[in-house]
Amino acid sequence: MEFFCYHRDRPGSMALRHELLEAHWAYMDRFDKEMIARGPTFGGDGDTLTGSVHIVDLPDPAAARAFAFDEPCYQAGAYRDVLLRRWRNMLGRTMWDFPGGRTGGDRYLVLGLGSGEAADLAVPPGDDLIAYGPLLSDDGTAWLGTAALVRAPDPETARAVLTPDRYADIEIHAWEFGGRR
Repeated sequence: MEFFCYHRDRPGSMALRHELLEAHWAYMDRFDKEMIARGPTFGGDGDTLTGSVHIVDLPDPAAARAFAFDEPCYQAGAYRDVLLRRWRNMLGRTMWDFPGGRTGGDRYLVLGLGSGEAADLAVPPGDDLIAYGPLLSDDGTAWLGTAALVRAPDPETARAVLTPDRYADIEIHAWEFGGRR
């Protein structure tokens, strides 16, 4: 089962995040084989960390909760909250298989939260999608939104991968490839 996990930083936690960087990476290294995508998000200035995205393939929702809540930065109070949802890998690959590589161009997390009839289940055309899939309930039956990692020239272009009127909110966050690879 694939899961989307987005730890959102607590305001003022940047020093703590930096202090725990090696512990965070060491923890994530334990999930290297299960990792589909990972990386930090940034504020409008491009330097301030705002969160940490991890898309992982784990056995069940209990394993996903343990993954999210045992993470060292979460345990130390660096995160204000965690969005954890089942996710379906519509591209069938990891971020390391993205043909565009780790560098070149701006990258974004596009997060659309919704309910009701599912939207955007078909993969949008183009070659700028790094990861793409629906957010689902724990049992995988209810559509709760869509999460995508996208290479785009600007936030508005990144936002265009989702149908605007089908979501209660669409968040766009600057994002970059994370990890040691």
